[in-house]
Amino acid sequence: IGLTGGIGTGKTTVSNYLADTYQLPILDADSYARDAVQPGSPVLNRIITRYGSDVKLADRTLNRKRLGEIVFPNPKERQWLEQQIHPYVRDRIESQLNILESPTVVLVIPLLFEANMTDLVTEIWVVSCPQEQQIQRIQERDRLSLEQAQSRLNSQLPLAEKVARADVVLDNSSTRDSLLQQVDRALVRTK
Repeated sequence: IGLTGGIGTGKTTVSNYLADTYQLPILDADSYARDAVQPGSPVLNRIITRYGSDVKLADRTLNRKRLGEIVFPNPKERQWLEQQIHPYVRDRIESQLNILESPTVVLVIPLLFEANMTDLVTEIWVVSCPQEQQIQRIQERDRLSLEQAQSRLNSQLPLAEKVARADVVLDNSSTRDSLLQQVDRALVRTK
């Protein structure tokens, strides 16, 4: 299952539920993306070479806030960054898929379409909610201004396009229980 959706739609809620309730293996692209930029990694070194030492914190880790300020408003820079990280993420997912023996694996890939990773999945689930809810959730979760939240939202494929390409759409505009009931129904249908 390729689990995707826009930023702030509830992908983590769904993936945690699938892991905790159904014990499904979860491969999280964001986790692999964080691994890609660990101190001393070739990817982090290329990022520092391109953007300078102010994208590096005192502890030699990536200054994500500063990098976000550079790449989210600039599609060309965001594309360059994604070209550094996506191959690493794909490689990690493929290597895990080769060793997992579960008939159902959940790949949480926020940029499933943008990163051209749909070939890794047999079914696409999109978590969706109204844009106003997304922006509110992003602002609360990440302590961002309206402009910063909108910039992150605009950096992704429009949610309506993801929904149009989905096999399953999970509507997260209501309660958590409502969302999880949809997950239960979708999983029964999948099996």
